[in-house]
Amino acid sequence: METYKNFINGEWISSKSQKFVENRNPANTDEVLGMVAISPIEEAQAAIKAAQASYPAWRKLPPPQRGQMIAKAALIMQERKAELARALTLEEGKTFKESLGEVQKSINVLEFMAGESRRIAGETLSSELPSNFAYTLKQPMGVISTITPWNFPVSIPCWKIAPALVTGNTVVFKPATLTPWTAVIVTEIFQQAGLPAGVLNMVIGSGSGVGEEFVTNPAIRAISFTGSNDVGSHIYNHGAKRMVKVQCEMGGKNPVVVMEDADLELAVEGTIMGAFGSTGQRCTATSRAIVVETIADQFIRQLAARAQALRVGPGMEPNSDMGPAVDPGQLDTVLHYLAIGKQEGAKLVCGGERLTGPPYDKGYFVTPTIFDYVTPQMTIAQEEIFGPVLAVIRVKTFEEALDIANNVKYGLTSSIYSSDTAKVFRFADEIETGITHINSPTVGGEAHLPFGGIKGTGMGWREQGRTAIDFYTEIKTVYVDYTGQRRQSNLY
Repeated sequence: METYKNFINGEWISSKSQKFVENRNPANTDEVLGMVAISPIEEAQAAIKAAQASYPAWRKLPPPQRGQMIAKAALIMQERKAELARALTLEEGKTFKESLGEVQKSINVLEFMAGESRRIAGETLSSELPSNFAYTLKQPMGVISTITPWNFPVSIPCWKIAPALVTGNTVVFKPATLTPWTAVIVTEIFQQAGLPAGVLNMVIGSGSGVGEEFVTNPAIRAISFTGSNDVGSHIYNHGAKRMVKVQCEMGGKNPVVVMEDADLELAVEGTIMGAFGSTGQRCTATSRAIVVETIADQFIRQLAARAQALRVGPGMEPNSDMGPAVDPGQLDTVLHYLAIGKQEGAKLVCGGERLTGPPYDKGYFVTPTIFDYVTPQMTIAQEEIFGPVLAVIRVKTFEEALDIANNVKYGLTSSIYSSDTAKVFRFADEIETGITHINSPTVGGEAHLPFGGIKGTGMGWREQGRTAIDFYTEIKTVYVDYTGQRRQSNLY
């Protein structure tokens, strides 16, 4: 059985770890996909040293040449699309169709960032002095660490690694231990695209071991993290102590607001997609539906009918609409919140339990769940569940809906369904999220647009789009005096 290797200084190296865990298919736990070595910190340190050594030459390579390798990686990923999607489905659990979508998003990101290699621009500015030329330029920082989660194990590494490399940095990459197979394939693709040895290094290990080294090692000049709020806060604190850049994307408690003038069929489909796509295991998932009372009964009837019609099963089965939770820990978390919702007095409309019997007994399957008559203070209305659980909150007015939508610690994404232009634009102005959607689900984003949240969701710079370049570069201002004269300046 394969044991996943680390990639250090251009070579695939077996870890010297004495600790291993099994990589099991969450839809069928009898199927062991491979063995995961929990690498010691010495291997993380070796990866950092390799990235340090390769940095000077990589930095000097013209950005368009770096971009050509990213473009080649996009082509290779297109060729390996089905293989990568299959690995993603088998070890993470999402449906094969969803996995293909994630790989395609990753290809889009690589294509876009390859193009950005020709647009890493500064600006020229007028000096207050005669015969002086002033300009700015963007320069790389050095070794970047990227720490990524299990729920989007292809696209999130791509949208961190690609801009880091394009801008001339070298990278150490720690994937989640739940999804090592996809991490290996993603790294292989960058290797096949022609990256020099040491420019990208990948080490599989624990957050307390490899992850901590990738945060605290003095050679690391910036950290890009996606994951939980507790870990993100810890990383941000360490970054502040060392005065290095930190970028954290964390949780969400994303609302969809459904007004009385909404296209109900459209709103129902968007809410179903947002709440139950990827088994609700994404930071952009719809976890709250805030619905105007006058249409709430009709909306919930249609919503429940659609949720109950979803086919839950292994992701590789063509007719599956929703796969399993990723592992027993996540399953227990979801079941815990289901119990809390019932205890706090929310009305269970549908779902609310683990699926049993063939073919579910060997996987971590939960029914798509809807709670009605949820109050804004209930636990299931405030805390991120990261599973297929939707809390419906009834309101009387748009103002009440907006207040409740904002009354959480998170601020990633949101959505409103309405045909009232005034309400739509007011919602876009006043909703406290980094992303908002009008008459479409809370999920989804495009490679050329910024991604990220506010409040408890995000700290630091936005990811994706042209703004991604800003995190991975430092701005230098240059003054050129071509008078040849000695004089005093008002510049500070």
